[in-house]
Amino acid sequence: NVNKGSMNGAGNLMDFLDEPFPDVSTYEDFHTIDWLREKSRDTDRHRKITSKSKESLWELIKSLLDAWSGWVVMLLIGLLSGTLAGVIDLAVDWMTDLKEGVCLSAFWYSHEQCCWTSNETTFDDRDKCPQWQKWAELMTGHAEVELPAFTGSGAYVLNYFLYILWALLFSFLAVSLVRVFAPYACGSGIPEIKTILSGFIIRGYLGKWTLLIKTVTLVLAVSSGLSLGKEGPLVHVACCCGNLFCSLFSKYSKNEGKRREVLSAAAAAGVSVAFGAPIGGVLFSLEEVSYYFPLKTLWRSFFAALVAAFTLRSINPFGNSRLVLFYVEYHTPWYMAELVPFILLGVFGGLWGTLFIRANIAWCRRRKTTQLGKYPVLEVIAVTGITALLAYPNPYTRRSTSELISELFNDCGALESSQLCDYVNNPNMSRPVDDIPDRPAGPGVYNALWQLTLALIFKIVITIFTFGMKIPSGLFIPSMAVGAIAGRIVGIAVEQMAYHHHDWIIFKNWCRPGADCVTPGLYAMVGAAACLGGVTRMTVSLVVIMFELTGGLEYIVPLMAAAVTSKWVADAFGKEGIYESHILLNGYPYLDVRDEFTHRTLATDVMRPRRNDPPLAVLTQDSTTVEDVETLIKDTDYNGFPVVVSRESERLIGFVQRRDLTLAIKNARQKQDGVVSSSVVYFTEDAPQLPASNPQPLKLRRILNLSPFTVTDHTPMETVVDIFRKLGLRQCLVTRSGRLLGIITKKDVLRHMAQMMNQDPESIMFN
Repeated sequence: NVNKGSMNGAGNLMDFLDEPFPDVSTYEDFHTIDWLREKSRDTDRHRKITSKSKESLWELIKSLLDAWSGWVVMLLIGLLSGTLAGVIDLAVDWMTDLKEGVCLSAFWYSHEQCCWTSNETTFDDRDKCPQWQKWAELMTGHAEVELPAFTGSGAYVLNYFLYILWALLFSFLAVSLVRVFAPYACGSGIPEIKTILSGFIIRGYLGKWTLLIKTVTLVLAVSSGLSLGKEGPLVHVACCCGNLFCSLFSKYSKNEGKRREVLSAAAAAGVSVAFGAPIGGVLFSLEEVSYYFPLKTLWRSFFAALVAAFTLRSINPFGNSRLVLFYVEYHTPWYMAELVPFILLGVFGGLWGTLFIRANIAWCRRRKTTQLGKYPVLEVIAVTGITALLAYPNPYTRRSTSELISELFNDCGALESSQLCDYVNNPNMSRPVDDIPDRPAGPGVYNALWQLTLALIFKIVITIFTFGMKIPSGLFIPSMAVGAIAGRIVGIAVEQMAYHHHDWIIFKNWCRPGADCVTPGLYAMVGAAACLGGVTRMTVSLVVIMFELTGGLEYIVPLMAAAVTSKWVADAFGKEGIYESHILLNGYPYLDVRDEFTHRTLATDVMRPRRNDPPLAVLTQDSTTVEDVETLIKDTDYNGFPVVVSRESERLIGFVQRRDLTLAIKNARQKQDGVVSSSVVYFTEDAPQLPASNPQPLKLRRILNLSPFTVTDHTPMETVVDIFRKLGLRQCLVTRSGRLLGIITKKDVLRHMAQMMNQDPESIMFN
């Protein structure tokens, strides 16, 4: 009777096993998902839907809706991320210019919009128009240039003071909103996105509040003039959009593995709208952030990036009817001899990347381990004040970084009024305006070179202290700015050498007198790619992003040469890019696919329990009581427990998850009569033979994983590491002849790898 009752009770229990409890989640916060389990659950769900679809028309329609839900989610992600990116671009342009002045005809216009809508703007003086006034001009009624020297300097000081004041206000608002409402909205977000996509759970990181606050504070942070970009945080914003729409479909909300497929596609959409580079976005997701990237995710990433790019193009935030951020049009091809300076720029990019990563990580570690980390608001205010104070006197650092890069990329046409295009013209020149020959540099160019050199030093130093503060901060644009400045300086130097020494052997074959040989803007573009590659270690996606970003399709080879060189040089000093370095700094459990494990250790060297450790916490198949299980759950924090035949034999039966145990016992206590603390829990097919006086036993075989992943104690750790990487395991059991010896978790693997590389194993803090 006991056995019969227990079987009926078990049947009732199974009906309730899938009902969620408010206090029991699928995975605990800061824990790793089990990829194999999630894949198995999705396969079972799909099999169930397919079999049901043959029963009725309604079930067939439901199965079709389920199949199309992925494409619907991609469409929604593309629309929302594209819209948010467009709004952010427009708001940043307006608020950046607000630090210097205001448009009288319409205060919501940026400087460029204000002057282009004016009928009094001339082509030679496009940036000056009656409708746009600087703050000192608005307050005193006179422009700086119209006033006497002393009063004019007073107007300059007033504009200087207000510039700093606006910058401090924007940054204070940004850091305050992040600190009060959404602490996860700070930083780039890409290190955490990479970790989440590898299977880690960080609850709230992709939540609604994070999305809202990150969008608002990103505008404020970029507008403050700090040396940061909006491109990295836009990937975080797009992933927040993806997570938001996942909650609308149970297919994704109840399966962490499927959710990560959507987030991979959302990352592609984020880069697509950040740079106007949909193909580059897909490749960035594949090369840089994604951990599991099946073929269907590639197609869906492509679709999401397409929709996002189309939405951004419809908004047209750059006002140039183009999707790309820095459109360039060069009129001169590159020559083979120029590969030498391009490769030298690649070397510079690799060295800059190494310098930046080491200095920034050292500063961030200091922030974490000293009193500095307790005052994030003060740090942001201090860095903003120093940045604004030093940036305003130099016209190349005063303007937004995007505008700076755009000017550095530009070729000098006949109508350009920039200092960088102040060349000495030949009065006898009668060439078309698109084919201007190389000319000697004028005083404006030499003045610009000094200012650019100072800007380069300033950007290199200040970016180290800016990245990692408690505000949204991207690294793409500051890195590109460093490279673009260095590249433009090198480009001008090569151009002047070619002009003054065209009879040298390196110039003789391709640079004749009066010819347009060298394009300094191309050197800026190559330098930008080199520095971005040195910091992030991107290669393929970087080159594609750069030619999509600029429209310079025929300059792929120089970009490839610089990107590969920068990666080689940077890798010579350390394999980790900036994002991997921040993952290590934060102690996230990230198993990088690119890391090689070459040490000759065995599974028995890594497994727990070690010598002198307490024995492994296990459950027996038919002799553990409910009270024993609840005590074990209360006293330990393990994700699951091996199930053995008995403590004497220790023959392995299977593995049971902590969450499933907790949920099953709660359900049984509430909804099944006769289950008490002294009830025996059994995982076998048949109930154990118990005295009639014993309470009703509890059958939990259905929650038992009968095929846990196991290795023998003599399995090389190289193989174990590979298994954890490729299968996404949470844990692996170690056996010998079927007898359980121990367990290896992902945390154990990471700590062992850190130990083998002479790093602190205790830096790996999470499971």
